[in-house]
Amino acid sequence: MTNGTQIHSATLRIRQFYINGSWVDASGGDRLDIINPATEEVIGQVALGTVAETDAAVAAARSAFPGWAATPPGDRADLIDRLRALILEHQDTLAHAISAEMGAAISYAQAAQVPLAAEHLRVASEVLRSYPFLKRRGQTAVVREPIGVCGLITPWNWPLFQITAKAGSALAAGCTVVLKPSEVSPLSAVLFADLIDRAGFPPGVFNLINGTGPVVGARLAEHPDVDMISITGSTRAGVQVAQVAAPTVKRVSQELGGKSPNVILPDADLSRAVAPGVAAAMRNVGQSCSAPTRMIVPRARLAEVEALAIAAVEAIRVGDPADPATTHGPSSNRAQYARVQAMIRTGMDEGAKLLTGGPGRPDGLLRGFFSKPTIFSEVATGMAVAQEEIFGPVLVILPYDDVEEAIAIANDTVYGLGAQVQGTDPALVRYTAVRIRAGQVHLNYPAWDPHAPFGGYKQSGNGREYGTEGLEDYLETKAILGYFD
Repeated sequence: MTNGTQIHSATLRIRQFYINGSWVDASGGDRLDIINPATEEVIGQVALGTVAETDAAVAAARSAFPGWAATPPGDRADLIDRLRALILEHQDTLAHAISAEMGAAISYAQAAQVPLAAEHLRVASEVLRSYPFLKRRGQTAVVREPIGVCGLITPWNWPLFQITAKAGSALAAGCTVVLKPSEVSPLSAVLFADLIDRAGFPPGVFNLINGTGPVVGARLAEHPDVDMISITGSTRAGVQVAQVAAPTVKRVSQELGGKSPNVILPDADLSRAVAPGVAAAMRNVGQSCSAPTRMIVPRARLAEVEALAIAAVEAIRVGDPADPATTHGPSSNRAQYARVQAMIRTGMDEGAKLLTGGPGRPDGLLRGFFSKPTIFSEVATGMAVAQEEIFGPVLVILPYDDVEEAIAIANDTVYGLGAQVQGTDPALVRYTAVRIRAGQVHLNYPAWDPHAPFGGYKQSGNGREYGTEGLEDYLETKAILGYFD
């Protein structure tokens, strides 16, 4: 079966929901067009779920929970391994679906979006097989147990990656799941649900409802039989979910916005520090919540940094995501494209120095949600482009006079998700990293570690994903006193 045929099958499935181990037709007639952001053409229509259908999915998950929670960890791990193997077997189809629905360059979807998503499942299984669910503390047993039914709300920017990050840990913990993916990018979620079915997970353990945040998302958040909500999205959406969830006192884990700093220390080798920083800020067209979009550099070396940053952008090729030579596609949807364009104009109005890029599409692209990779320099920390999450291919360069000022600039944001530090003095690099208020700090561009816990400080959220801490986010703690004689 060709990729096109398989993706076409997914466009048919998006008119159904996966509930209690079966695909069921949507009861209502509400539909939402799925737009290919590179062509602005409609490639399908997703059915939007109702409160009643959400309730049915929750009921299925609630019914399946006792049996799944009692399933031996090794058996749960085996199923997760089987699911991972299926994702890798179908990674080309998944990559093409992701590229079509949210615009990722096919080369990037194949190299990052899908294989990194599979890594979350590998890690979830690995952690599960060795995790001590019962520990002795004197005469007391400290037991970790699955929290229950989990509503998972995932975004459009890393659609499969965020699904596996949440579902892998939740299923490993022994929880049952109701997934509400972004209605903007439902194709990969439907393909994932089909692979769940093929892997042989028991009915009701995993359920999928497509729909909007105000209907399906809100119902999951307020539902008394949902024990936990995990949301990745904007800070605004996270706040709304927490407010709706509050009356039922359920756990709410939030991975929200970011405006991550990249501190280039005075002794950094700029030939090694600047270009990778530009690439990291622009990865996935800047649509990563932890992208280091604020490059904080020594004022005395600003001109050198600017020249290297411009050269790095010249290596970016924006264009048709289906072309293997393309490195960067469009923004994922019309609203995000409008946001990026508006913020580029804001930076210019604020008096930031435009190094490269600017408003409008790149030359030769007459349609699609394409933006020019844009860099502003001589940015002050109070400017909107230095404070607000743009979520597009826009990097701002902020100069500093000493390391303490650099740290202060890094922390001058309501966010605290990710950060980067570059330098040649290990002691100074570590000192700077410790002082930055963020949930994850990368030193000198290390390899990605799927075991490293990921999550935010301040308005970037709470809770952690990935690795052992990701599993523990879905566990309750029980103390049984007198358990040991």
